[in-house]
Amino acid sequence: MNLPDLDGPPPARETGGDDTAPLRAGGSDLAVLLYTSGTEGSPKGAMLSHRALIANHAQVARVPSVIGPDDVLLLTVPLFHAYGLNSGLGAVAYHAACGVLVERFDPASTLEAIARHAVTAVVGVPSMYVGWAARPELSGAFGTVRLAVCGAAPLEPATAARISDATGRQVFVGYGLTEAAPVLTTTLLSSVPKVGSIGQPIPGVELRLVAADGGDIWRDGVVDPDAEDELLVELESPGTDPGEIVVRGDNLFSGYWPDGRDGPSAEGWWATGDVAYADADGDLFLVDRLGELILVSGFNVYPHEVELVIEACRGVAEAAVLGAPHPQTGQTVKAFVVREPDSDLTVAELRRHCERNLARFKCPTTIQFVPSLPHSPTGKVRKTLLRSEAVHD
Repeated sequence: MNLPDLDGPPPARETGGDDTAPLRAGGSDLAVLLYTSGTEGSPKGAMLSHRALIANHAQVARVPSVIGPDDVLLLTVPLFHAYGLNSGLGAVAYHAACGVLVERFDPASTLEAIARHAVTAVVGVPSMYVGWAARPELSGAFGTVRLAVCGAAPLEPATAARISDATGRQVFVGYGLTEAAPVLTTTLLSSVPKVGSIGQPIPGVELRLVAADGGDIWRDGVVDPDAEDELLVELESPGTDPGEIVVRGDNLFSGYWPDGRDGPSAEGWWATGDVAYADADGDLFLVDRLGELILVSGFNVYPHEVELVIEACRGVAEAAVLGAPHPQTGQTVKAFVVREPDSDLTVAELRRHCERNLARFKCPTTIQFVPSLPHSPTGKVRKTLLRSEAVHD
């Protein structure tokens, strides 16, 4: 495929004296303005250049078993999202593949479309796989699918297992952000599938885990590169401490609209605000958003850990955990919980479950059953809409 010269001169008007002639876009020019999901606050416009969009395709293309020109790709993730626009529609254009565009997701009709058009690759979000897992026709419909990937939000292990049992295919998980156009890691690079992992950095993306003091905990497979050699033997340990994900690559955005604020540093590094740890194999595991960390008497509580424990309890469909003010401990843990249909789970039962599986300071002091949780179009829980209830509880 012939690509434009991304390192050419700045944009200039076509010759011919016509002031209305179109501009020729250079690689660093703004290609698209995509807004973040706003799960923690107001959405922000990420300025993505032509170079950034195409760079992410070139990076992902170096991962084994990804999309090629012979693939038929299902396009049902919203195109206003970086994942749907660039990883979906953009991948079809980049690889000259075929795309099956679905206007609105419905489990039954999309499975029918997969079977009818002999779809070979699916770019999905967790809510799609949840819907498909409940359909008896899933196995037959996925007969031609060779690659199924999931991104935009965490995929529950139980859902991944149901898809695998029904189809015989693993759902590969990716991690990315609008600001990264969007892919940063994938489990397609992992040697063995691991529950809860987001995989390893894609080629062309440098990734560090950074401690609160600014020092590196992990950097592209090396724990603390400034340490003495004998300390690096500890790579056999279960994993690193959690640290903020900081990345560098040609796929990064140019800053937020309109003035380019909070973009990559002069050295090209950008802090994502996500916290993760790396295991001994170099596979990464998301812990939480940095801004969602709860401090209980000075001890760190990561909401995602508590949510996983709560969602493992019988009768729980979904949970969201936030920090709430507390006069003695500074903050305390509050849980919003959605029960499964017809569940008779009580607060006392759920509290006993948490006490059996969590340290005492991590256990929710307040549990509120709610009929549903607010979600973004790609399935993320919009905790900003719950935060006022936690603050004023």
